[in-house]
Amino acid sequence: MAKSAKKPEAADNSMSAMTAAMMAGNPLLAKAWTDMMEESARFLSERLKEDMDTQAAFMACKSPVEMAQVQSEFFRKAMEDYTAEAQRMFALMTEATEQALKQSGTGVKRKYDDVPI
Repeated sequence: MAKSAKKPEAADNSMSAMTAAMMAGNPLLAKAWTDMMEESARFLSERLKEDMDTQAAFMACKSPVEMAQVQSEFFRKAMEDYTAEAQRMFALMTEATEQALKQSGTGVKRKYDDVPI
C-alpha cells in the first residue's frame, strides 16, 4: 500500500479549535474565555507548588506541634489564595459583562420625552 506523500500540518498550539470557533463567532466571548482559562492555569500552577512545598514541610517536621503549625499555615494560606482567586475571576467576569453591554448598545440615545404616543 502506498503511503501519502503529504505531511500532516503542524497543529497550532496557541489556539484550540474551540477557541478558534469562538473567535470567529464572538471575539469578545473568546477573549473572556481565554482570560479565564489563563487565570485558572496560573492559579492551579501556583497552588500545586504550594501543595508540594507543604508536603516537603510536613516531611521535615520533628514533632506533632510542628506538623500542626505547618497544617494551620497551609489552610490559612489556601483560604487566602482561593478567596483572592474568586475575586480575580469575578473581576474578569464583570469586565467581560461590561464589554458585552457596551458592544450591545445601539449607539442611539433617546430621551424620555421623544417617545411617540
